[in-house]
Amino acid sequence: MPRIITLNLNGIRAAAKKGFFEWMQQQNADVVCVQEVRAQHLDLQHQLFQPAGYHSYFHCAEKKGYSGVGIYSKQKPTQVITGLGWPEADQEGRYIEAHFPEYCIASVYLPSGTSGELRQAVKFDFLKRYADYLKALTSKSKEIILCGDFNIAHREIDLKNWRGNRKNSGFLPEERAWMDELFGSLGFCDAFRHVNQEADHYTWWSNRGQAWAKNVGWRIDYQVVTPGLLKSIKEVSIFKDQRFSDHAPLLIDYIT
Repeated sequence: MPRIITLNLNGIRAAAKKGFFEWMQQQNADVVCVQEVRAQHLDLQHQLFQPAGYHSYFHCAEKKGYSGVGIYSKQKPTQVITGLGWPEADQEGRYIEAHFPEYCIASVYLPSGTSGELRQAVKFDFLKRYADYLKALTSKSKEIILCGDFNIAHREIDLKNWRGNRKNSGFLPEERAWMDELFGSLGFCDAFRHVNQEADHYTWWSNRGQAWAKNVGWRIDYQVVTPGLLKSIKEVSIFKDQRFSDHAPLLIDYIT
């Protein structure tokens, strides 16, 4: 039963100090997708970040200590693609894609627009271009799993204070409309919501105002799958017993 995990690490060094890699080994996951590694390729060659039994692949940002994504996999991929093909995304290390005989899996970290209008414009541009990329990917690939931090809560059920965030980045009407397109005309499905329709399930909490203690969170981390995988989803969970980051790991078990 393949287990796939995705987590925004908010810094791979910090997550390692908090026990992430020990926990990861205990999960016996087939693939682990990580985002916001905040490290360079040379740093990531350290044995601490190369867990036994896994092949590791990264796409790092040019700017040190910023962004970056990675994939850990027990099975060696047949092909690994880094980047999306346009500078604004690739210079920030926001995408890596691994192909296997049965499926394709990607680790993606969408931009945040919370720092102002300029970054929000970058985010909107990313969304448009990424939709075009996904159209091309679905036309030539098998089953697909997109894992990562999308920095968008799709529906009101996906964040605690939705009323107060309707004009804020991460819950803007245009961003939510893009998620509608992702789960609509682009043909993808929200794997977690396919199984769990309950409220109060979040993957990220602000460090302000006791958000974690009060569970005032956002569900912005996803495993997005093609419809052919829906029947394979056995169990979904968000791990909150131990904190490695301001995000929580999303675990999904698939039946082969």
